[in-house]
Amino acid sequence: MSLDVRTVGDVTIITPKGMLLGGKETDELQAKIKELAEAGNKKLLINLGQTSFMNSVSLGVLIAAHSNYAKRGAQMKLCAVDKKIQNIFVVTKLSLVFDVYDTEEEALKSFK
Repeated sequence: MSLDVRTVGDVTIITPKGMLLGGKETDELQAKIKELAEAGNKKLLINLGQTSFMNSVSLGVLIAAHSNYAKRGAQMKLCAVDKKIQNIFVVTKLSLVFDVYDTEEEALKSFK
């Protein structure tokens, strides 16, 4: 598992690669999100296009991050979500919580 982190304009994009199984790789993602939030980041996009699997622990990390961003008046969005992961979002009603976009370009345009 590795994380690609880059910035486009004022939006920070994190692209986790591989599977988020709730271990070291999920801790790494959580630590990076926390680091960005503590540094005052206001616009975060998580591109899940290279993430093939997520478990409940990694979903919890995304939910906590979304909550943190919302409380601070910041924005966190997701894009390029794998169909299997998208199905989990629908079943758990998380599709009502997260702003999810098909492509990174669409998501970037959606930030105010």
